[in-house]
Amino acid sequence: MYFVLCAAVFLAAYTLNVLMITVGYHRGLAHGAVTLGPRLRRFVIRYGVWVTGLDPKAWVVMHRRHHAYSDTPQDPHSPTNVGLLGIPLEQLRSYERTLVGLARKDPRLNAFTQGLDFEISWMNRKRVWWIPYTVHLLVALGIGALGGGWLLAAAYYLGMMSHPVQGGLVNAFGHAVGGRNFETGDDSRNNLTVALCVAGEGLQNNHHAYPRSAKFSFRAWEPDAGYFACRVLQALGLLQVDAEHLIPSADSSRSMATGS
Repeated sequence: MYFVLCAAVFLAAYTLNVLMITVGYHRGLAHGAVTLGPRLRRFVIRYGVWVTGLDPKAWVVMHRRHHAYSDTPQDPHSPTNVGLLGIPLEQLRSYERTLVGLARKDPRLNAFTQGLDFEISWMNRKRVWWIPYTVHLLVALGIGALGGGWLLAAAYYLGMMSHPVQGGLVNAFGHAVGGRNFETGDDSRNNLTVALCVAGEGLQNNHHAYPRSAKFSFRAWEPDAGYFACRVLQALGLLQVDAEHLIPSADSSRSMATGS
């Protein structure tokens, strides 16, 4: 039973982290594929950094640069440039450079800040970026010290601070290993294993073909839990999916092509 509890805590923490990034940061702030309601948008901007450890503005700007220069020498994190094993360090370096550039008001980043009418978090302005990591570490230590057990503590911390693994999987394998539904002019791939683990984010080829789509899946069997979360949040009145820019399904595309 204890191991079931540990697994449940890890999955809950991991899910909170991944949904903050894929729904709030990525499909919401970065691409406008969903319009976040006022309350949800405030929550993402103010507290996203506490949930994930990642500044929302810096994440969005780096991601927009990735789309602008995908798999070219200017891409902030491409396995084409640094290899699969180089991605974890490269994405960290690019994130840090983006934070510094935003803090210094680097005009070269202006093209990637449209619609981001907020500053980087005060923790990053004051160079105390480590505070969210420390808070979650203290919570984990408290869980262990108060009798929850150290495995449960580790499950909590690793789930909450799982973004380096999520990002590494998507940025590496999503641009190196997998199939392609579309010719996009870059090396994007659809990696179903990564898509299953990271709420649809592994469907990079589909996403690069239709970046404004809140739905990343093209074929019925391509997993995209992130879009399911968007539909649930829309039903709750917390966001609005941009239906106009949704990627078509493979079946509907085939029907249009055959005229049926």
